[in-house]
Amino acid sequence: MPLTNQKKYKGSTTGLVLLVLAILVGTYYYFLFADDGWLMRLITAHVTAKPQTISYLHGARWAAGIALFVVNYWLLGKTPKQLQICVTAIELFLLLALFMTTFRLSPKFIEANVGYLITQGAFTTLYVSAISIVIAFCIALVTAIARLSSSGVAVGIARFYTSFFRGIPLLIQIFILYMGFPELGFVINPIPAGIAALSLCYGAYMSEVFRAGIQSIPPGQWEASRALGLHKRKIMRLVILPQALKIIIPPTGNHFIAMLKDSSLVSVVGVWELTYVASTVGNRDFRNMEMLITAAAIYWLMSIGLEVVQGRIERRYSRAA
Repeated sequence: MPLTNQKKYKGSTTGLVLLVLAILVGTYYYFLFADDGWLMRLITAHVTAKPQTISYLHGARWAAGIALFVVNYWLLGKTPKQLQICVTAIELFLLLALFMTTFRLSPKFIEANVGYLITQGAFTTLYVSAISIVIAFCIALVTAIARLSSSGVAVGIARFYTSFFRGIPLLIQIFILYMGFPELGFVINPIPAGIAALSLCYGAYMSEVFRAGIQSIPPGQWEASRALGLHKRKIMRLVILPQALKIIIPPTGNHFIAMLKDSSLVSVVGVWELTYVASTVGNRDFRNMEMLITAAAIYWLMSIGLEVVQGRIERRYSRAA
């Protein structure tokens, strides 16, 4: 076997061993030294429940936990960076799962209702968020262009819009749209009211991102485009925006993920989105923690999906650049 292949083989084997060791170190701490771990149950079953003894046990547990953390950190330091990232993520996920077990959840109840949360709650959440994202994107683009225009009226309207909708909490905006329009003779349903509030609020925030992205393009791009005889609209559409999107996409993706989570606020007007459905089912059977944790997991998975899409878009524009 060539020397380079031997090194690769040895390195991969060592990395795999350290990966297993690092994961086991985290799990050993729980099973050996957690309150309901077998070792703690064994010790407490054969000692008197004196306060001094209990304090010694807790001190020994924390000391062992710190020692295991140091060993774990040392082992991870011997592995490549990518492997460190993967192992750290796996260990944190295992610790989170072990922490969730302390709530004494009912897996059968979660299994019986998770389908309803997805089909009824998550579908409505994605529906409201997707429409709001598209509308907010259009509003942000128009507002950013208005802020950069030579018309004082357009600049004034754009500034007032961004100041108003960024200065008022989203929850109040939902209530105003849902309960204010009927006073004017327009009855608006809960879902359109929630979509309108999300679109207007995040359109105001994203407009500043668009404006900063457009202004980051060097003035020479404008001058060269005018020298070629292009109209302002064509310059913006063909020259400026394609370059600005590389800067705009990362913070815009963060706003999209935030909007996905803030869509839970539309539940205050009776929209059966994910949070509302989870709270309703949990209150009905007095299993609130099961449904809230399940809803949190679904939100997390949807956010991961958006992160993947955002990453692909970023890589696409990076290759184009």
